[in-house]
Amino acid sequence: MTDKRYWLWLQMCLGEGAKFVEILEDFGSVEKLYESNILEWKMSPALSRRQIEKLTKCTLEDTQIIIDECEKNQWSIITFDDERYPKRLKEIANPPAVLFVDGTLDGFESLAPIAIVGTRKASTYALKAAHIMAKGFALCGGAVVSGGALGVDSAAHKGALEAGGKTYAVLGCGLGARYLDENEELRNRIKTSGGALITEYPPKTSATKFNFPMRNRIISGLSLGTLVVEAGEKSGSLITANYAAEQNRDIFAIPASIFDSNFLGTNLLIDDGAIVATSPAVLVNAYAERYETLSTDKLLTVKELAEIGDKYKSNTPKNDQIAFDSMPQDRVKRVQISGRALDLPQNEKAVYEALEEELLGIEAIAEKANMNFSEVLSSLTLLEMKGLITSASGKRYKIR
Repeated sequence: MTDKRYWLWLQMCLGEGAKFVEILEDFGSVEKLYESNILEWKMSPALSRRQIEKLTKCTLEDTQIIIDECEKNQWSIITFDDERYPKRLKEIANPPAVLFVDGTLDGFESLAPIAIVGTRKASTYALKAAHIMAKGFALCGGAVVSGGALGVDSAAHKGALEAGGKTYAVLGCGLGARYLDENEELRNRIKTSGGALITEYPPKTSATKFNFPMRNRIISGLSLGTLVVEAGEKSGSLITANYAAEQNRDIFAIPASIFDSNFLGTNLLIDDGAIVATSPAVLVNAYAERYETLSTDKLLTVKELAEIGDKYKSNTPKNDQIAFDSMPQDRVKRVQISGRALDLPQNEKAVYEALEEELLGIEAIAEKANMNFSEVLSSLTLLEMKGLITSASGKRYKIR
């Protein structure tokens, strides 16, 4: 196995999502690439001018900070040639050169992992569906991969954990970064229950809106198939589905109301040939013959699963059924708030648009809004008084 410093150097130079396999084929190995001179780099048809510029700016010594940080926190650095690197992920067009892992990937190759994704602003129907599908699949020995975010992601992770199964969260930030504090307990449960937090971003890298679409290729790449639970026409979950299609993975979708635009993306996937998933049995039966770890003997119906420790039961109507025509009511308040935000004064609107669904500190908000601290503080106070945002300890804020 090659010294991990070379792989870290490669990822630092080329960035996340770079198609480095072709480059290494041209040079023979990552070590030979590093040892080549700039003239040899320029002669290679696999390297662009911009990539060559990046290669000249990093050295092996620059990687030591990352190595020290990972060793201090007992985070694993899994390089592309490491035997622990998931074989399925190697098959995609642009695999990560390095994975940073908090937890363990032991036994991952023998599991049958399914990605379960969907919107953060999920309806009760979607939350329950994600929870039930993940729990039923995990009870049969399957593993669940998702993104660790709010909404459908969290419901899927929790469903797998309730079944005593393994689940893996692929993050759009570095390990140790301040991200989604309300999900910290869930992330801890994931890594202490035989699963892992996985990322290609170096430690402490902040989450940005650009990281998540790139992260999605890893979610689908690790998995045999991707189940899309709820997605609008332009949902980020459709990016994951597109990656799954490119990677020759199966695509499953939860059926939903044809009248709810928030399920338009999901329904379009079904129109395009996605497998309709009406119960965990659909997922299990798709892979049971290929994976000994999957057992059809443990299959339960949706009704049976709903009666076992369903954390979302209290959110459903009294008859324990979810009517499609009632789902839009889940979003009424969110739509009303968004409408009020359109008429905000300039400074308040800039601060509001800089905020996200995850808590952000004032420094990050000021940088995104391109405003000074006093202007940001004043606007945050007014926005909170208007009920458009919420705050938490440490002067952190997020949209309501």
